[in-house]
Amino acid sequence: MGTDMDTSHKTPSTPAHFLPHLQGLRAIAVLLVVVYHFWPGRLQGGYIGVDVFFVISGFLITGQLARELERSGSIRLPAFYAKRVRRLLPAAVTVLVFSGLATLFILPLSSLGENLREILASTFYVENWALAANSVDYLAAANEATLVQHYWSLSLEEQFYLIWPLMLLGAAWLGVKFFSGKRWNALFGLVVVVSILSLAFSVFYTQTNAAQAYFVTFTRMWEFGAGAILALLPRLRPTRAWLSNLLGYGGIAIVLGCGYLYDKTTPFPGYAAILPVLGTMGIILASHRARWYDAGRVLSFRPVSFIGDISYSLYLWHWPLIVIAPFVPGWGLSTINRLVLFALCFVIAWLTKKFIEDPARAWKPLTTRKPRVTFGAMIAAMAVVSLVVGVTSVIQQPKYDAAAAQLSSTLETMPDCFGAASGSTNGLADIEPCVNPELASQIIPSPGFGNADRPQHPDCLVTLNDSRLTTCDFGDTTSDAAPRVALIGDSHAYSLLDPLVQLAEKNGWHLTTYLKGACPWSTTPIAGGDAFSASCADWRASLDTTLAEQQPYDVIFTAALTDHTLEAGSSQSKVETNGFTSAWASQVSAGTPIVTLVDNPSWETDPNKCLRISDASECSESRKDGLGQVDPLADAAKDLKASGADVTLLDFSNTYCDAEDCFPVIGGANVYRDQDHLTRTFAFTLAPFIEGAIAAAISRDQ
Repeated sequence: MGTDMDTSHKTPSTPAHFLPHLQGLRAIAVLLVVVYHFWPGRLQGGYIGVDVFFVISGFLITGQLARELERSGSIRLPAFYAKRVRRLLPAAVTVLVFSGLATLFILPLSSLGENLREILASTFYVENWALAANSVDYLAAANEATLVQHYWSLSLEEQFYLIWPLMLLGAAWLGVKFFSGKRWNALFGLVVVVSILSLAFSVFYTQTNAAQAYFVTFTRMWEFGAGAILALLPRLRPTRAWLSNLLGYGGIAIVLGCGYLYDKTTPFPGYAAILPVLGTMGIILASHRARWYDAGRVLSFRPVSFIGDISYSLYLWHWPLIVIAPFVPGWGLSTINRLVLFALCFVIAWLTKKFIEDPARAWKPLTTRKPRVTFGAMIAAMAVVSLVVGVTSVIQQPKYDAAAAQLSSTLETMPDCFGAASGSTNGLADIEPCVNPELASQIIPSPGFGNADRPQHPDCLVTLNDSRLTTCDFGDTTSDAAPRVALIGDSHAYSLLDPLVQLAEKNGWHLTTYLKGACPWSTTPIAGGDAFSASCADWRASLDTTLAEQQPYDVIFTAALTDHTLEAGSSQSKVETNGFTSAWASQVSAGTPIVTLVDNPSWETDPNKCLRISDASECSESRKDGLGQVDPLADAAKDLKASGADVTLLDFSNTYCDAEDCFPVIGGANVYRDQDHLTRTFAFTLAPFIEGAIAAAISRDQ
C-alpha cells in the first residue's frame, strides 16, 4: 500500500524507472477495497484489492533493492528501513491515535478490549498475527468490527519489508560465493523457490484453515514474489503497443472481474488468488503510453493517478470512519450518509498526504541525519500511540468493570417482569402480561455494553473449520440416575448455554453440549463447498455416530439460526425443513423427546448502535423483516409432532414482536448483543419457560 515511488507525474527528481501507470493500478486496488467495505453486497470480492497492492510492493521494492545490489554489491539496510519508516509510519500513527481517541470518546464500552489490543498490535505491526490467532473465535468474527483490523495488510507488508532485503542479501552472497558471482541467478532462484513454496502452503492452508490462512504472512509471500519476478525480468515488458494493451486491459478485466465474482465463500487466498495476481502482473507490464487509449496512458490520467497518490491514506482512513459512523448521533449509514462519508474519506486522505505523509518523508531533521535518528522518532511515535491506549484504558476500564458488576447484580436478583417475563406467550401457553414501572426507562445491559454480554464457556463452541466433536458436561455428572439432557446446535443454541447450565445445576440434570458455530443440527449441506462446509459435514457425521453409539438422552434441546429471507413454500425452505427432520429422525424413533424453539428475529444492523443514540421506540424492526415468512426448524418440529413424535416447540415470537414490529428492548432487558444473537442477560429470562418444557419432557419419558 505504501511505496517509495508514489507521485503520479514526472518531476525533475523522479527516477527514470518510475512507471506512471502504477498509480492507476493503485487506484483500482484501493477503490476495490473501499467500495467493498462501503457496499459489501455490491462488490463482494473487493478484498482482492489488497492482493493487488502486495504484487505492486513486491515489484517496486525488489526493483529498488536489486538496483542497489547491482550498483554497490550490497544493501544499506539501515537506510532502507529508515526510508520505509518515514514513508509509512506518520500517517499510520495518525490514524492509530485517532482510533484510540475514538475508542475513548465515541465507541461503546463493549469494544474497549478488542480495540485497544488491536491498536497496540497494529502499532507494532503484528495485527495480522493477532487476527490469525483470534480467527478461530466465531464470536469475535460475529461481533463488532474493530477500528484497525484493516492494518493486518500493513503489518504483513512491513514484515515483508523486514525479511525481503535480508533474503536478497543472502541470495547475493550465495551467488558470489558459490555461483561464480552470478548474483542475478541467485536472486531469481531464491524468489522463484520462495514463491512456489509460499503458494503451495497457501493452497494447503486455505483448504485446512482458511480463517488463519487469510492473515498469516507465509500464505501471501508468493504474491510479493510475483511482483519481484517482474522486477528481475524487465525483458518481459512488451515493446509492442498491441501486446501492452492486451496485457493491460486484459489484466484490468481480470482484476475487476474477480472483484465482482468472488465473494465470502471463495476459498481465499489459495488457488483463487492466482487470477487477480496474474491480472495485476499483466497491468504492471502494460507500460506503453504513446497514445491516449493505451492502457498505460489511461491509468496515468490525472484523476486516476490522484486516487493512486492518496491510496495509502485513503486505505488507512476509510475503515475506522465506517466503523465509527453508526455511533455518531444523527449520522448512521443511510445511503446519503454513506455517499457523504465516502467523499469525506477522499478529502481526509488528501489532507493527510499533503500535510503529514509528504512533509514527514522529506523532513530534513530526519533525511539529513543517520538512520538511527529516524528509528528514534519511530520509537517515540509508537510510544505516543501506546500512551493513548494506556490513558484510554485507565479512563474506560473502571466504567467497563462497573457495567459488568451491574449486569452481574441484575442476574443475581432479577427484577419482576424483566425480559421475557413481561411477554405474552411462549408458544405453549399464554403468559400473564406483566409491567414493572421501574423498568420503563431501563436498558440492561446498556447499549454500550450489550455487545460484551456473551455466553461463557467459549471452549464448548467449535468454530470455523474445526470439525472435532467437542463436548462439555455440566450439572450432575456423577450420578447414573440424573436425567441426561443434550444441547445441540449452532451459535444460537450456544446463546442459551448459560441458562441451561444454571438449570442443570438447579435440577440435577446431566447436561452435555454439542455445539458448532454456523452448523445447525441438520442434514442440509452448508452452501459454499469450501473448507468450512466440509468441516460442518464432518462434525455432523461425528455427532450422528456418537448419538447412535450411546444410550439415548432423556431430552435433546436444539436451536438454530434461521435464514429469514426464505419464502414460504419455496423449494429451499422445504429442503431446509427436511434437513432438520432427517437429522432428528433417529433420535425421535428411539423415543427421545426433543425441545426446540422458533428462532428470534434478525436485524439489518446491530440494534445497540441505534439504542446508543436514539430512544428504544425508534429502533424497532418490522416483524415481516425480523421474523421472515418461514422458520424451517419450527416447521420440522410441527411436522414431527403431527406424526406423533414427542417434540415441544417454544415460540416467543409474540414476546419479541407485536403484530407490526419487533423490539430491541423487552421488559427493560436489552435483547440482542449483535444482529441476531441474544444477550446472555435476555437468555436468562427465557430460562423458566425452557425449564418447564424440558421438565415436562423428562417426566413424559420416565
